[in-house]
Amino acid sequence: MCPYSFALLYPSRYMNINYLLEKFCQESHYFSGRSPETIKRYRANITFFIQQQNIVKIDAVNRKQIMSFFAFGRSEREWKSATYRTYYMSLKVFFRWCVKEKYLKENPILGLELPKLDAAIPKGLSLEKATALLDWAYHMPSESRLQRIRNQALFATFIYAGLRKSELLNLKLGDIDLIGDTIFVSKGKGRKDRLVPICMNLKEILSRYLFERNKAKKNTIYFFTSTKQDRAFTKAGLKHLTKKIRQHANISFTIHGLRHTFATLMIEGGCDIYSLSKMMGHSNIKTTTIYLSASVEHLRGQIAKHPLDVHTTW
Repeated sequence: MCPYSFALLYPSRYMNINYLLEKFCQESHYFSGRSPETIKRYRANITFFIQQQNIVKIDAVNRKQIMSFFAFGRSEREWKSATYRTYYMSLKVFFRWCVKEKYLKENPILGLELPKLDAAIPKGLSLEKATALLDWAYHMPSESRLQRIRNQALFATFIYAGLRKSELLNLKLGDIDLIGDTIFVSKGKGRKDRLVPICMNLKEILSRYLFERNKAKKNTIYFFTSTKQDRAFTKAGLKHLTKKIRQHANISFTIHGLRHTFATLMIEGGCDIYSLSKMMGHSNIKTTTIYLSASVEHLRGQIAKHPLDVHTTW
């Protein structure tokens, strides 16, 4: 039976926008293979639109409401261009699904003008602050030796390997190869797998952590564990730990900023853009080139190549 037939038989249920949102999220997860993080973003963004515009039925959605919603976001919520585009993409995909399933005749968001993205330079930590952060992660007051070494291993993996938060928390024991010196990132952003090499410093830190983890008889399949329970270290636990280190070390940083730190330090160390893009899992190398402008040391090194930059006696 087609969706229009359902709508005629059960109009209040099958045209209810919240019901359709739930159906869309389930299909996106089970049939389209969207990640849990993507589904969570879809649900949150679309629910906010529904509530802000007080929509009950899908056929009540119109262009005027969409324009009003984005005007509210820009004026009242002070959305940046990236936030605006995130809401736009969530709604676009949802309405496209509604058109495909014949709940809507056309996608009401198509043709809406998008603001240009801010050309912001990614903010990372300097080499000195990154080193200090790792030192604090280890020496900060902890409940056990395992906790202290795990904390350092967590932040060392962010800084030395450039993993995203979800990628790190989803690492399994088998993903870390200390013989082949690689980290296998399974289903990263865009559902893509990749291998990230492990440098010597990170290898030593991860080896110490594995030794303590084995001593504590942790059996969970996840690499980073809770110290109190035999289960994976959680997003909430990482949030709490990050806040604690910020306070003790007096260093302002974000977890995603540590990924920027990795990229900037790699550029300053002489890593080429192609290799860095592969390590970071960027689908487009243009995304990686922004770190060239973020690295002052790299730019200084490049300007020194100016052919007229020679000592001249005038």
